[in-house]
Amino acid sequence: MAQDKQDRGAGQKAREVIFGSQQERILERLQGLDSDLMAYIRDFAYDTVYERPGLDLKTKELMACVLLTSLGSPPELRTHLRGAMNAGASEQEVREVLLFCVPYLGFPRTLAAFEQLRGLLEHRERKVVHVKTSHPQGQEVEESTAEDQ
Repeated sequence: MAQDKQDRGAGQKAREVIFGSQQERILERLQGLDSDLMAYIRDFAYDTVYERPGLDLKTKELMACVLLTSLGSPPELRTHLRGAMNAGASEQEVREVLLFCVPYLGFPRTLAAFEQLRGLLEHRERKVVHVKTSHPQGQEVEESTAEDQ
């Protein structure tokens, strides 16, 4: 039992990076659909598969984006587009993996994926908060910080 709790905690790291501040909301949504389904996703997908060695989290998330594009799963794709960026993928890297989908999946699925990316980026842009702070030498500096969506 203690080992089960310890193992479950390992996947918490991947979920924290991928979901960010949305983790509780996502798990609650899944719980509302079905508690067993939520447990399978949390325990198997994240706490087992995502915690395997061999690939870094950014690579796993970029692969998830390609796979979800192939399945045509927009809400899950948006979550993992955000997760890829949270795991360190640049916008350009995300765009490149989506463009790589064209010869294998076709234009309609790829266009739909880019729609999800555009929505995510627009949402992030709206959430940017401009904060003016005083620099130690007395100059006023404007900084931007983005909130999790």
